[in-house]
Amino acid sequence: MGNYTPMIKQYLKIKSENEDAFLFFRLGDFYELFFDDALKAAKELEITLTQRDGGKEEKIPMCGVPYHSAENYISTLINKGYKVAICEQVEDPQASKGVVKREVVQVVTPGTIMEDNMLAEDENNFITSIAQHEGNYIISYTDLSTGECFVSKITSFKDVLSELYNRPVKEVVVSSDFPEEHKQSLQAYLNVTISFQDDCDIPEDFNYLIDQLNESVLSEAFGRLFQYIYHSQKRFLTHLQRVEYVPVEQFMKLDLYSKRNLELMESIRDKSQKGTLLSVLDQTSTAMGARRLKKWLDRPLLSKEAIERRHEQVQTLIDYFFERGELREHLKNVYDLERLAGRVSYGNVNARDLIQLKKSLSAVPHLKDILNQFDSQLITQLLGDIHVYRDMHDLLEKSIHNEPPISITEGDIIKDGYDGKLDEYREASRNGKAWVAQLEATEREKTGIRSLKVGFNKVFGYYIEVTKANLSQVDTERYERKQTLANAERFITPELKEKERLILEAKDKSVALEYELFVQIREQMKQYIPLLQKLAEQISEIDVLVSFANVSEQFNYVKPSLNEEHSLRIHEGRHPVVEQVMQEEFVPNSFEMDDDTSILLITGPNMAGKSTYMRQLGLMAIMAQIGCFVPATYANIPVFDQIFTRIGAADDLVSGQSTFMVEMLEAQHAVSHATENSLILFDEIGRGTSTYDGMALAQSIVEHLHDQVGAKTLFATHYHELTSLDESLVNLENVHVEVDEQEGEVVFLHTIKPGKADKSYGVHVAKLADLPDEIIDRANYLLQTFESTQSIKDEFVKEQQLTLFEEQTEAPPATKEVEVAKELRETNLMNLTPMDAMNKLYELQKKLS
Repeated sequence: MGNYTPMIKQYLKIKSENEDAFLFFRLGDFYELFFDDALKAAKELEITLTQRDGGKEEKIPMCGVPYHSAENYISTLINKGYKVAICEQVEDPQASKGVVKREVVQVVTPGTIMEDNMLAEDENNFITSIAQHEGNYIISYTDLSTGECFVSKITSFKDVLSELYNRPVKEVVVSSDFPEEHKQSLQAYLNVTISFQDDCDIPEDFNYLIDQLNESVLSEAFGRLFQYIYHSQKRFLTHLQRVEYVPVEQFMKLDLYSKRNLELMESIRDKSQKGTLLSVLDQTSTAMGARRLKKWLDRPLLSKEAIERRHEQVQTLIDYFFERGELREHLKNVYDLERLAGRVSYGNVNARDLIQLKKSLSAVPHLKDILNQFDSQLITQLLGDIHVYRDMHDLLEKSIHNEPPISITEGDIIKDGYDGKLDEYREASRNGKAWVAQLEATEREKTGIRSLKVGFNKVFGYYIEVTKANLSQVDTERYERKQTLANAERFITPELKEKERLILEAKDKSVALEYELFVQIREQMKQYIPLLQKLAEQISEIDVLVSFANVSEQFNYVKPSLNEEHSLRIHEGRHPVVEQVMQEEFVPNSFEMDDDTSILLITGPNMAGKSTYMRQLGLMAIMAQIGCFVPATYANIPVFDQIFTRIGAADDLVSGQSTFMVEMLEAQHAVSHATENSLILFDEIGRGTSTYDGMALAQSIVEHLHDQVGAKTLFATHYHELTSLDESLVNLENVHVEVDEQEGEVVFLHTIKPGKADKSYGVHVAKLADLPDEIIDRANYLLQTFESTQSIKDEFVKEQQLTLFEEQTEAPPATKEVEVAKELRETNLMNLTPMDAMNKLYELQKKLS
């Protein structure tokens, strides 16, 4: 760096310590970027790339953004997954010799955002760390904006991906030796920023954060995340809450396939919330409630008692219609207490934020009074004692103006009467301004100049302005010329100069004292942070329960009852999302699966509603286990420990896997991890390969689920040959989607009936899609030809008892039927003359006799 200027040397030294971030280097009123940072930033931010001398012959690439609007540019970079290191001057340029000292005061990353305009108010912004220990994975979470901290233990990396999928995780911190294939999977499946930290020690002052963790491996794992945040933010982190251990085994397990296929919080088609279960259930009134609802959706309960407690709370809220309405109105007056507490701790809270806090605290007594009107301890206990919040409210009420400016350095924040010294400064300033106003009238009378006026600007201060036509009347002994204008002269008098000094001095001292007082108030508020966080948790829970009550009443949901007999009975169940978007009335369907029935084999045509039928059961189970009512007239269900789905067809382009391979992987995951208390939803297993391969795999999977797993399973298929399995599998029942066929036209009734379907109506569906008539006619002809061999296919299914999961000791014995079926399959019937076809059939018949 010998040939570079001192300033560029300083830049390069600081950049070397922040190589993975854009360095916003403060120069005057701009943040400047140099070298490769400038080249990349100019492209990403669409700003002008320039050059400057740096001490060498070649020019240095440079671009910059104004400091007062830098937040917008930083937001753009963060949203694209980059990091930004903010480098400020840390000494007075007038007092320094040489290059002004500069330091990085904060590194903004996707997982450490604190600015409101960069955060989604209804969504957490988690930064996560992953550590490996003896075959397990320890996941630590922190939302820096709310202070929440969690840690969980996961048994496999696939489960890690499932745990993080659909969660608002923006950045993952790992060790420098973390496996490369895991890093690639994280970025590919979750689209997160990967950061590195090897230090796992927690400073002694923050040991209280981990005092609830009983394993050193958990504390060490969280320590990695803490160290990364601590060193990147360079701020107070006193708002971080004690780390809570979340035992994942106490919540329903949803793998990433199920979260995706059931569209809980993100639609498959456009990745938005539209058309998701969340979009139906979210009638929350606060940002805190919206975030809690997502947490509940991500972790349905397994405790029957805890689920039933929520159901009782929702029922009580439904019963108290008017009180519930009042709760909603007062909840709307509560701002985001969690993030306000975080900003207080972080030191970037302004006066308007504190007014939001005061208004929120004003709503709490009303909430408490309304809750006390409920004749239910489950409701009245939702909000604890509130007297501890009165001190906070009173402090803010007497200190902060109700409509303060955004800036905290320009005054007009603190109320009169809060501080005696501030009142003195203000009085001096106000009296001085009144004196100045009186001066104008006095000078007009003395000079006889009616157009004389007294004014003020920031550059020249106070002045007396006289038009040039009246200059002859000016007392030159008293008036001292200050500024010349085109049509006037400005003067000042000794009396005005003295008063100006007193007024401006009072103003400056007043503004400085106001800032000092505001900082003191902000510091006082820090002692209330744990209370605010507890209050936020209570209010968010109330908000979600009120939302459940509103949704349940509005859409005619019913309170489900839970059983331990492994039986499932739902009368007139409905898909909670589909029924909201359909223009015509949704056709409800029932589920009847007693303890002895583990599998429903569902047949019927495409478009008839098989997938909807299966999805609605999965969604109703999740709704019940998060505490909401369900769309049905009656529901008695078990508590499911896991839900597995194989619905829809999609390639996995990330890992280069075909549709069929994805299908098999999802099936393998389900049959390997499901228990008798799980729910499995399989749609069209085996369709991605040849007919006989697919049919053999489908039958084998059904038999394995029946004999080895015993989970409640809905298995939809177009292989009608499988419907004969009800003769050999005692816990399997056939159901089908009813279709009305009249004169070659079909009408889908979307009604599930007992028994099996006789055909798939695929050609009819193709006709509905307006395929050309010649294709439809040819397909009908071929269908009749293929159906003529149906009896042979049936025999094939009965004989081929293949299994994917148990190695066979010997191949199944060859039979005449199998040989004939093989020969028939290999014969090209379309190339035979009618006579040749008759001879071939005769020959095959003789082989079977």
